[in-house]
Amino acid sequence: MFPSYSRALGVLALTAFTAAGAWAQGFPSKPVTLIVPFAPGASADGIARIVARELSQALGQPVVIDNKPGAGGALGLIAVTKAPADGYTIGMGATGAIAINPHLPDAPPLKPEKDLVAVAKVADIPLVLVTHASSGFANLKAFLDQSRATPGGLSYGTPGQYTAQHLSGELLASMTKAPMTAVAYRGSAPAVTDLLGGQVPAAVVDLTSAYPHVKAGKLVALGVTSTSRSKIAPEIPTIAEEGVPGYAATAWMGLFAPARTPSAVTALLSDALRAIMAKPEVQSQLVALAAEPVYLDGKGFGEFIAAESKKWAVLVDERRTK
Repeated sequence: MFPSYSRALGVLALTAFTAAGAWAQGFPSKPVTLIVPFAPGASADGIARIVARELSQALGQPVVIDNKPGAGGALGLIAVTKAPADGYTIGMGATGAIAINPHLPDAPPLKPEKDLVAVAKVADIPLVLVTHASSGFANLKAFLDQSRATPGGLSYGTPGQYTAQHLSGELLASMTKAPMTAVAYRGSAPAVTDLLGGQVPAAVVDLTSAYPHVKAGKLVALGVTSTSRSKIAPEIPTIAEEGVPGYAATAWMGLFAPARTPSAVTALLSDALRAIMAKPEVQSQLVALAAEPVYLDGKGFGEFIAAESKKWAVLVDERRTK
């Protein structure tokens, strides 16, 4: 390459970088829209509203919630990808739409690794394997032993096919060689209702839906799917502790921006979220929604998502080729 041309490219790059930095210094100068791909009133929506309120205070501009549920959480994120890449439209994303759906044959037209940029992870959503108190399963081993002895395996309720809850059960079956049959419901609440009624012997659901019944003695928690015990219910062991070393299947939520959003803007948002997630009052509010407050910056969150996506891709492929 000619020296003069190289110098010209260098000047252009420096100019563009300086302009982007100067532009970012004025961000935000107007309200920010946070697209939430979940229905109003759901626990995920509650998490998003806490984050939006705190982010509004940190940025000095209103952060307006726009609920766009549908397509397993992908519909709202697709809307984010179509917005200008200026930081004024961001979205809340979760396990299904980001790390699971892209590997399905009939996946929505969303490619998270190309269409979005990770801003920060803000929460883990504890999931739990539960059985009815009358089932007689005192622990996870007893449940798995019975599932191996049952043709086709024991059935378990989930909030829907290819949700994090569904694949958490599939991962458990794969790692323990204990066949299990998933029964899809339209949410955790209906799955818990049928479990209480004896229509299914077990369920993998979010802890929010099951824990009141565990405390009441109607359900028995055999283990949480996360790598560590939940702050909400520390008495419940992890599935790994119960004899499945290496098992981990968390549901999680984080913020995303359209691809090509200036890095200075995403860094500003990420830094604001770092401070927000460190607040004890925010942590207690998230715990009240049965969520575990967790912060990862954009780089760390991106690496985490890549590992999650790879794990779920293998499992989805394995299940489709059974």
